[in-house]
Amino acid sequence: MSATDTPPPSGPVEPPFDSPRLGGTPAARSGLESSLERVAMEMLRQQKSERRWRRFFRLAWLGLVAAVLWVGFAQRGVSTAPSAAHTALVEVRGEIGLEEEANAEDLVAALKNAFEDAGAQAVVLRINSPGGSPVQSGIVNDEIRRLKAKHNKKVYAVVEEMCASGAYYIAVAADEIYVDKASIVGSIGVLMDGFGFTGLMDKLGVERRLLVAGENKSMLDPFSPPNAQQTALAQAMIEQVHAQFIAVVKQGRGERLKETPETFSGLFWNGDDAVRLGLADAVGNLDYVAREIVKAETIVDYTPRPNVAERLARRFGAGVGAGAVKALREVPAWR
Repeated sequence: MSATDTPPPSGPVEPPFDSPRLGGTPAARSGLESSLERVAMEMLRQQKSERRWRRFFRLAWLGLVAAVLWVGFAQRGVSTAPSAAHTALVEVRGEIGLEEEANAEDLVAALKNAFEDAGAQAVVLRINSPGGSPVQSGIVNDEIRRLKAKHNKKVYAVVEEMCASGAYYIAVAADEIYVDKASIVGSIGVLMDGFGFTGLMDKLGVERRLLVAGENKSMLDPFSPPNAQQTALAQAMIEQVHAQFIAVVKQGRGERLKETPETFSGLFWNGDDAVRLGLADAVGNLDYVAREIVKAETIVDYTPRPNVAERLARRFGAGVGAGAVKALREVPAWR
C-alpha cells in the first residue's frame, strides 16, 4: 500500500443514504410515504366515524326525550277513569317516608285525584306498611279528613299484611277499617334509636374532639358519653309525639275503641284481636269492600306508579322529562 492510499475506516462502515437496506431509494421512500398516508387516512376515517356516532346518539336521546314529552302532554288532560260509578283505590305500601314510595306528596296527590273524580263513589286505602315518619303520616291523615269533609265521600282502609305505627296513623282517618284475620295491626308508639361508640373508641384509643356553640348542639351524639339532661329532653319530645298519635287514634276511632292499658303501649295484634279491641271494624278485603260496602265493584287505581318514562328520565338525568313524568304518574290505571 502506498503512502497516498486512504486507510480503511476503523469503525463500522455506514452505507450511503441511497442504500437499499435503509429504503433510501426513491422507490423505498415512495412506499414509506404511501404507508404513512394510508395510516393518516385511516385515522381520519375513524375520527369521522366517531363523530357520526356521537351525533347519532345525541339525536337518539333527544328523540327519546321528545317522545316522553309528547306522551306526557298528550295524556295530561286525559283521564282513563270511567265515567260510571267505581271504587277509587289508593295504596299505602312499604315504609312511609319523605324519600320512600309511600310519601305524603304522592299520596296526597293521588287522594285529591280520587276524591275529585265524579265517578268515584268512595275511596279505599289498601295498606301494607310497617309505618315510618310521623310527619308524613300526619300530613296524609290531615288531608284525608279535609277531603272527606269537602267532597262528602266515605273512606275505607283495607289492611293486608301489616298496618302498624305510622300506617295506622293514616288508617284511623278512614271511616271504617277492614283487616284480614291474620293482619298485624297497632304498634301505637314512637321510638328514637341510635348507637353509642364510646366504649369501642376507648378500646381503639380513639379520642373524640368536638367543638360546639350551644350546649345542646351535640345532643345524642353517638361518639360522646350519654348526657342525662339531653336524654330527658329527647324522651319528652317523643312522648309529646306519642300523645299526638294517641289523640289522632281516639279522634278517628271514637267510641269504637275499647281502650286497655296496653292499647297505646306499642303492642300490636292480629286482625281478629284488632276488631275485638276496636282498632278495626271487621274482616274483609278490597273486593269485599268494593262490592258489599261501596256497592261499586269496578276498581280504579289512582296510586302513583313508577313507569318507563320515569325510569328513563332518572337513568339519563333528563330533567326536561320531569313534567312528562309527573303527568304520567297522575293518570289513574285500571285494576
